Amino acid sequence: MKKSDTRTLHLPILVEQDEDNFYIVSCPVFKGCHSYGATIDEALSNIKEVIDMCIEEEQEKGTPLNRFVGFREMQVSIKNAAI
Repeated sequence: MKKSDTRTLHLPILVEQDEDNFYIVSCPVFKGCHSYGATIDEALSNIKEVIDMCIEEEQEKGTPLNRFVGFREMQVSIKNAAI
């Protein structure tokens, strides 16, 4: 049986919504891996293209991927007028 040349990566994606209601998406495994879209589906489709480019670039460099550790939530106090 021939070993497969592909593997599946399970990557974290951060999704935010800006003041113009666009969805901003980022993949923290890659530096500078960000995109956006008018809908979440569009943003996710766009980030997939960027991820593909990032993977290709990392493979050319021969550098290992960052290791995703996890998300944490932090509580901070702000003044009411700040947001």
